[in-house]
Amino acid sequence: MFAPLQGEAGKKIIDYYHIDTSKIDSIILFKNNKKLYFKSTAALKIAVKLNFPINLLGVLLIIPSFIRNWVYSIIAKNRYKWYGKQNECMIPSQKLKAKFLN
Repeated sequence: MFAPLQGEAGKKIIDYYHIDTSKIDSIILFKNNKKLYFKSTAALKIAVKLNFPINLLGVLLIIPSFIRNWVYSIIAKNRYKWYGKQNECMIPSQKLKAKFLN
């Protein structure tokens, strides 16, 4: 499931765990075991759950997080320059909408 940090579920998690959103401006993975993961760790733990070959990215978890997060920050900073930016938002299907908490 997905939730925007600005939404009700996201705000509850941020408040409960006292997350400083001025320092964490990226992806947060909240697992049902009440564990939080940030930045590259969150992205790679999500990738592990995806289909082949994306799930192979999980092997990158062996790299220390300070190195992974440095690379993650570079990609995040340059993603629109490298991959382009859409002028319009995608309209999600009903199936995709069902994956969002709010």
